[in-house]
Amino acid sequence: MCLSIPSKVVAIHPDEQAVTVETMGVKRKVSSHLMSEPLAMDDYVLIHIGFVMNKIDKVDAEQSLALYREIVDKMEH
Repeated sequence: MCLSIPSKVVAIHPDEQAVTVETMGVKRKVSSHLMSEPLAMDDYVLIHIGFVMNKIDKVDAEQSLALYREIVDKMEH
């Protein structure tokens, strides 16, 4: 089973068909080759093995991220 954490697009690299995303404070460049629709700054996406798989709604993404932060906080205490 794969658990994908919502990631926010923070930079677009059209010449490479890639974007840089931020996931809970960690930034990395991932491929957007599989996306049929264009991505924009501040879009939320789900990633699998280094590829953007789809865009997700901002409200849903923020709710998911809040739950992940809650889980991490409980694991640290």
